[in-house]
Amino acid sequence: MADLLQRKVDVLVVAATPASLAAKAATSSTPIVVVAVADPVRVGLVASLARPGGNVTGLSLLTPELSGRRLQMISEMLPQFTRVGVLANPDNLSYAAFLDETMGAAQTIGVQIQPFQARSTDQIAQAFQAAAKNDMQALIVFDDPVIWSHRKQVVALAAKMRLPVMYGYSEFVSDGGLISYGPHRPDMYRRTAVYVDEILKGAKPADLAVERPTKFELHVNVLAAKALALTIPQSILVQADRVIE
Repeated sequence: MADLLQRKVDVLVVAATPASLAAKAATSSTPIVVVAVADPVRVGLVASLARPGGNVTGLSLLTPELSGRRLQMISEMLPQFTRVGVLANPDNLSYAAFLDETMGAAQTIGVQIQPFQARSTDQIAQAFQAAAKNDMQALIVFDDPVIWSHRKQVVALAAKMRLPVMYGYSEFVSDGGLISYGPHRPDMYRRTAVYVDEILKGAKPADLAVERPTKFELHVNVLAAKALALTIPQSILVQADRVIE
């Protein structure tokens, strides 16, 4: 961030919560457009979604219905499930927002949620071992750049331990994971260009409302399901944006 600011850039475009917080800490004057941040109000990036109030605006990753929808699809695949683990990086401040949303959704359907934390490749393996030891019936992987960078390891561990896993990023499914559901990130990144355009034309970030995602994508890997002896319900398949067979 210091290097970019020395170059006197007109706008900073920053992805995910950790980098967005670093940008805000680095400057209170250069306009910042953030993308894929779970809860920009909660982590202190903006005063409110409608009126950000500072030099930061952009696109939020989290919507109230997201966690409930993920749990609903798990219930369609595993009708008798009662215990779900979540894999998350506790150093990402989005963790608390995702966990609260998931816990709230779980309470409405009577499901127990247990967090498993991981900051590194070794801790990811330990988290999966702990999930298996605690008889988790499924796992939800929270959106996080660190865990995303180790997605091949995560997918391999899920297959090895025969654990159905719901992801937020479709790349996990492309790499052999079972299912992903989350905001359509290409659409979100395209929307950042609209914010940059408005700012370069004179708009102030403080006056540009933070957007929540409106387009979501569902990816399903039937091959991964077969390896787990699972049948993906037709109710899920007909909604899928991509089915790997």
